[in-house]
Amino acid sequence: MSSRLFSPFVVGTLALANRIVIAPMCQYSAVDGCMTDWHVIHLGQLALSGAALLTIEATAVVPEGRISWGDVGLWSDETEAAMARTLDTVRRWSDMPIALQLAHAGRKASTDLPWKGGQQIPPGQTHGWQTVAPSAAPFQADEIPPVALDRAGLDRVRSGFADAARRAGRLGIDAVQIHAAHGYLLHQFLSPLSNARDDDYGGSLDNRMRLTLEVFDAVREAFPADRPVTVRVSGTDWVDGGWDIAQTIALARALEARGCDAIHVSSGGLDPRQQIPVGPSYQVPLARAVKQATGLPVVAVGLITDYDQAEAIVGTGDADLVALARTILYDPRWPWHAAAHLGGRVKAPAQYLRSQPRQYRALFDVEGSAES
Repeated sequence: MSSRLFSPFVVGTLALANRIVIAPMCQYSAVDGCMTDWHVIHLGQLALSGAALLTIEATAVVPEGRISWGDVGLWSDETEAAMARTLDTVRRWSDMPIALQLAHAGRKASTDLPWKGGQQIPPGQTHGWQTVAPSAAPFQADEIPPVALDRAGLDRVRSGFADAARRAGRLGIDAVQIHAAHGYLLHQFLSPLSNARDDDYGGSLDNRMRLTLEVFDAVREAFPADRPVTVRVSGTDWVDGGWDIAQTIALARALEARGCDAIHVSSGGLDPRQQIPVGPSYQVPLARAVKQATGLPVVAVGLITDYDQAEAIVGTGDADLVALARTILYDPRWPWHAAAHLGGRVKAPAQYLRSQPRQYRALFDVEGSAES
């Protein structure tokens, strides 16, 4: 029987060769929002992995929306030109579709690099700035509180997402993903734990969803109509009284009605009190619930490391696609090995064809590129 994991799939108008997508993974290696040679190395190796789609890390739509001072951005001609240089090199050797995650970190911004502790850097210190959020409540009790966004600030957020989407379109990005998960700005508006507003953007579920839906509409209008726009959500805060799967389903249905092309279901990241039952496939039930309640293509993610595990997730219909993050950093050839195990085929560069083990001579298709 043929492998479901290695069957084709279509998201919107984007044809994918298999059901493996590479999740966005921050590298904290940009300079003033501009990609560097590190991104050529990082994205280049992943573009040769045999997955169906490569997603560029959380890309800030305004400078204060960066998680850290080392984050990639797409808010200026300089950041756009740097990304163009990186993409030109990667595309020279790989025809894998490339998506881009658009993001604003909100109150979780202005932090140091993870390998330097990742703590908040206060405004006025080197690499620090004032954070913003729905309400003036910090992520950690000992942090400098964010400034609650006023109407002008909300306009800046929406405009930032739309402008970055236009730039992504000019860069030939194949799809964009709006980051509304992991405790960042849009998730902060969604969750009652971080949103204490009493205006049109707080209180009821409809009000808390308002900014995310407005951002989606702005991005959808700005990004080329023939390319997909998707959204990443946290299915639950893992905290009593917070954002949960029922609210996630309501958001997914509202996004579906607006023309969202797929939804990527993760979880957590909003509140330090979270109690996450971490284990293999621990987030798959959240993806399954959204898939059962909507007609949207659904991406599952989270501790998906085993080939048969990934095959079962898509084979049973729990999700349409699986996303790999740390798994593919540890093993950038994971899709090759999964294909060998499951009897599938993957694209590989002509330069690597002779690496096929003798028992897997039918494993590789030649990667299409300008140089092959």
